[in-house]
Amino acid sequence: MASVMEGAVATPGRAESGSRPGVLATEALLLLMAVIWGVNFSVVKFGVSEIAPLAYNGLRVAAAAAALLLVGALAVRERWPGRRDTLALLALGVLGNCVYQVFFIEGMARTGAGTAALILAAGPAVIALLGRLRGVERVTRRGAVGIALSIAGVALVMFGTGAAAGRSSLVGDLLLFGGCVAWSVFTVLLTPYTQRVDGVHLSALTMAGGAVPMLAIAGPELGAMSWAAVTVRGWGAVAYSSLAALVVAYLIWYRGVRVIGPTRTALFGNLQPFIALVVAWLAFGEVPTAVQAVGAVAIMIGIVLTRR
Repeated sequence: MASVMEGAVATPGRAESGSRPGVLATEALLLLMAVIWGVNFSVVKFGVSEIAPLAYNGLRVAAAAAALLLVGALAVRERWPGRRDTLALLALGVLGNCVYQVFFIEGMARTGAGTAALILAAGPAVIALLGRLRGVERVTRRGAVGIALSIAGVALVMFGTGAAAGRSSLVGDLLLFGGCVAWSVFTVLLTPYTQRVDGVHLSALTMAGGAVPMLAIAGPELGAMSWAAVTVRGWGAVAYSSLAALVVAYLIWYRGVRVIGPTRTALFGNLQPFIALVVAWLAFGEVPTAVQAVGAVAIMIGIVLTRR
């Protein structure tokens, strides 16, 4: 697992020209990440049908933190970061792996898996905008148009859901967009640490930082659950969405942020909505509305413009 984060260091938002093989390997891994996360929307949607949302999230974040800390202790030769960086990463973990996860899981419990993927697809535009405000990303006029299109597309997706499925789904969409903003802020603030902290240590500390408050929030639901009623498929969903989506995919994500920058890394999420929509259609029979389809096209065009 330690090798996942190895590769050339690049300035945020652009690949280093002298390390093209490392960039290509990173991009291939990012495609795998997109598949893992695309499938994960339906996995989580199924999981929260058997396990209360916060209890489900508490389990998977805690399991991911334990796995990453174990890998960091046994498989990484580099020293753990100093006290100052450790505290900063733990604090960032509260944002990226608690605040975001609460928004994500509560939103997933209230809306469709495909809709959730479309809303979170606006992440690259939000990250690019935040990066521009902090001076770590350059946004061209075309990129600004792309950001505007992506945000407008999210609004259409959310409006389409509310019109088709009622208020509860609109609430879920708003929660997911809040999660999108939280994840984007987390990614931009995390970028400097990806340049000097080993990827496994980075993942472990941020996940541990989120796991402690996440377990505290999930405590009442964890205690109230009837665990004997959870099926093997329910436990399988927890295992997939913790070890695959929060360990393997996160390590790939951090490598991408380090090697090719936060915006280009986020753009590999382009495939997630399509994968998620296909899997949600096969698993739950979810079909996007006409308004959502227009919104999805706007998001995708916006992502392409931001990428270019």
